[in-house]
Amino acid sequence: MIFIIQITDIIILLYNIKSGVFRQSVFGKMLYSRQLQIPDSDVLPLTENNIQPYVFVADEAFGLHANLLRPFPGRGLNSTRRVFNYRLSRARRTVECAFGVLANKWRVLHTTILVEPDFCDDIIKACCVLHNFVRKRDGYNYDEETDVHNLENLTTR
Repeated sequence: MIFIIQITDIIILLYNIKSGVFRQSVFGKMLYSRQLQIPDSDVLPLTENNIQPYVFVADEAFGLHANLLRPFPGRGLNSTRRVFNYRLSRARRTVECAFGVLANKWRVLHTTILVEPDFCDDIIKACCVLHNFVRKRDGYNYDEETDVHNLENLTTR
């Protein structure tokens, strides 16, 4: 996959993010006060009437929000909720993989960046811009087969 970085605030917050910290961040405040310019709900591709909101993927540390998907908590979930949690986990792994690709290319992201916060923002944004440039310039190998596991087995666990 090409893994293009589109929202740098998420990346800047990745390692410090917990529900309370996120709610106090600029991005979190804008999300929870509905000030982000998130597109209106739309019909999913290849469906006729399946209207869904645009969402961000998160983990269980985040509070509920119409545009924030987080896993169902607890054990003993029914098969529908287990499948949802599995698919959400795969989406989160995609984001983590994109960050891994970014960090492996730009090694400054492997350690603490000992600079003023504003300059740190600039460094990370520059890494994202350079990452996107290199990924678009070099192209990517896209395997036509998807890595989807047999979901029937998932529901019997």
